[in-house]
Amino acid sequence: MRVITGSARGRRLRAPAGEAVRPTSAIVKEAIFSAVQFGVEGAHVLDLFAGSGQMGIEALSRGARGCVFVDNSKESLNILRENLEATGPWPTGRVTPADAVSFLRGYRGDPFDLAFLDPPYGAGLLKTALPLTAGLMSEGGVIFCETDCETKLPEGCGELILQKEYRYGKIKVAKYTR
Repeated sequence: MRVITGSARGRRLRAPAGEAVRPTSAIVKEAIFSAVQFGVEGAHVLDLFAGSGQMGIEALSRGARGCVFVDNSKESLNILRENLEATGPWPTGRVTPADAVSFLRGYRGDPFDLAFLDPPYGAGLLKTALPLTAGLMSEGGVIFCETDCETKLPEGCGELILQKEYRYGKIKVAKYTR
């Protein structure tokens, strides 16, 4: 797993061992960033269920102004911090050890321009996390949700609508925009 492009291009990233974290494949990550292209530079980013932090780190490498990484796994948080150190320095990368839903309910900072949601498959967390995230997005904000192909996602969420779904084998990525 590597950073695809930007200031940290080619740097290796670690991922937690085992099945608890499923790092986003390079093909899926490239497709997501191609879909948002010019919306990354200067963006305030949320990497929810961050795992290794690869999506937020990719955004920082491509010029995002800041990223909030949220995860509740101690192992994931330690590896995420190592990945930030190995690819940074990222003074605007903030690691938040928290349950995703609790974080979203208590967040009082700047709205997010770009959000990545990749919860554990089958846990039903998107049902709660997606509408809460939608309420924290800027006027032009974009949310990407990664799920298994069987998960049915809502057509709309607050002021955001499901613009497009992309399928990559057993993985589905949904893009929500205004």
